[in-house]
Amino acid sequence: MLMSYRHKGIKQFAETGSKAGIRPEHATRLGRLLSALDAATCPANMSAPGYALHSLRGELEGHWAVRVSVNWRLTFAFEGEDAILVDYKDYH
Repeated sequence: MLMSYRHKGIKQFAETGSKAGIRPEHATRLGRLLSALDAATCPANMSAPGYALHSLRGELEGHWAVRVSVNWRLTFAFEGEDAILVDYKDYH
């Protein structure tokens, strides 16, 4: 279950469907990713083909990322069976 967000636009999109805080062309993909993340109970549940699940290093060690588009990623961590600190960024 999605428990906390870092990105206000992603939180608003997840809760209301508003595209105001995200790139509109990412809405369909983000909707699928957020639905999958909400159902996930561990990072491995996000390893579907095309998601490009990978662990992060450095200051984001313990977090995971899936591909939204070429440079954009949805990042998150897990606390128990809940996804926390969900973020949306171009980190390349």
